[in-house]
Amino acid sequence: MTGAAVDVSGLVKKFDGKTVVDHVSMRVEHGEIAGFLGPNGSGKTTTIRVMCGLLIPDGGGGTVLGYDLRQRHKIKREIGYMTQRFSLYEDLTIAENLDFVAGLYGLRPARRYVRDALADLGLTARRDQLAGTLSGGWKQRVALASCVMHNPKLLLLDEPTAGVDPKARREFWDEIHLRTENGLTVLVSTHYMDEAERCHRVNYISQGKLVASGSVAEVIAESRLTTWIVDGPHLSDAAHLLSGKPGVDEITHFGKTLHVVGRDASALERSVRAVARTTGVHAQIGDTTLEDAFISFMTNGEGGAR
Repeated sequence: MTGAAVDVSGLVKKFDGKTVVDHVSMRVEHGEIAGFLGPNGSGKTTTIRVMCGLLIPDGGGGTVLGYDLRQRHKIKREIGYMTQRFSLYEDLTIAENLDFVAGLYGLRPARRYVRDALADLGLTARRDQLAGTLSGGWKQRVALASCVMHNPKLLLLDEPTAGVDPKARREFWDEIHLRTENGLTVLVSTHYMDEAERCHRVNYISQGKLVASGSVAEVIAESRLTTWIVDGPHLSDAAHLLSGKPGVDEITHFGKTLHVVGRDASALERSVRAVARTTGVHAQIGDTTLEDAFISFMTNGEGGAR
């Protein structure tokens, strides 16, 4: 396919006069895993719903899989959308849930599509189990099966691993990477930094505005942050003394260390070294992490790479 899988510009969506999506522009290439991050209420879910044709934008436009956003019915046929709640009928079996979805998409023969979807996600042995009795990880697997059984070109995932255990999260991401190797494009919203780092590109939204976009390395570099790692005894004293010092923008506990982060590298170094001498802690320059960058975005509400 030519062009990008998702190419939207200046998207605006309002509810009761409040702007929830504020001139968001985004491009996702074919076969790419694009991460979509931001705090709760930042506009992630609304943006995804505009892209998949569930909501009509109040401004801006663009294309999804080559279709104009106004061609909502054509877009819906070519995408899979997995919501946070997995959208399963809990009083139906796994097979019955998939059979229902096959009917919605007009897949014939439905029995074959259900059989293949069950086998594809390792669900055959559980086909007659009620969806309501499944653990979070198995519900997630059934929800994914229902989203991909019609062979979509684009998969939109809205916090798909919330509430599932680490093993299920890892297995889920292995499935996603396997499918992108076969040409599937994925846009996934997540709060987990380790998941964001598995994406080819990340996009960060805050208060409805897209404030950072690029590879993980690009977003970290463009945050223009310097990070010092502080460890040793008296960390609480060090944190207290560092608070409000010149150059210190953020102080975050990471296990038995502090990440002290700021944009003014010279002022930050002077403050950290002075507190280290006073308290006896050890301080060294460290690598800025994606989490450091995103905490900074959340605090400032804007900034980062465009």
